[in-house]
Amino acid sequence: MIHISNIHKSFGTLEVLKGIDLHISRGEVVSIVGPSGAGKTTLLQVMGTLYRPDAGSLRIAGTDISTLSAKEIARFRNEHLGFVFQFHQLLPEFSALENVMIPAMIAGRKQRATRERALELLKFMGLAERADHKPSQLSGGEKQRVAVARALMNEPDVIFADEPSGSLDSHNKAELHQLFFDLRDRFGQTFVIVTHDNELARLTDRCIHIVDGKILEPEVEEGANAALADDTATAEA
Repeated sequence: MIHISNIHKSFGTLEVLKGIDLHISRGEVVSIVGPSGAGKTTLLQVMGTLYRPDAGSLRIAGTDISTLSAKEIARFRNEHLGFVFQFHQLLPEFSALENVMIPAMIAGRKQRATRERALELLKFMGLAERADHKPSQLSGGEKQRVAVARALMNEPDVIFADEPSGSLDSHNKAELHQLFFDLRDRFGQTFVIVTHDNELARLTDRCIHIVDGKILEPEVEEGANAALADDTATAEA
């Protein structure tokens, strides 16, 4: 589904990504973890076509992103990719239903079919009764589920999530984490999730560790995980 080869990305003189190689299969739920400043969000934004890499190649669902113009990338992003952010990014003047419909309206799809699809998604999220409520009338967990429904609106191949449960309490966090796997099982979406949440990272099919702009090799990951376990045990003792 996603093929990345030797990706580099700098901002000014600061090199953030230093030769990233990564393959993510269709239907995988993958987490990306690492310390602050390691390059997690930058990698997510490159994969999500929000940033162009300075070097290297990116293919998503068989499409070589480097061959597309800016306009073609925007269209590809709208049709094939979905995004969930930490603070949901809902438009406050629109209802939950209207927020979910936005990606399909941008794509120029028919309003009746778009409305039916959005209502179906809200029903799946347990929010059918909240469709006409504006974001200010929704709880934090409800807002994030609306954001997930919006990400699913155009039936994307991949959903990218950046700290999606970072602003939620423990109950809503657990529900959101389970939702990702329910959606994968029902709709077959691939999920790539940047997170500091250790519980979510443990649940995912694969956990990618980034340090100083590079992916740790598996044997290094094992050592890092062992050290983390030792630190946790020491803290709990």
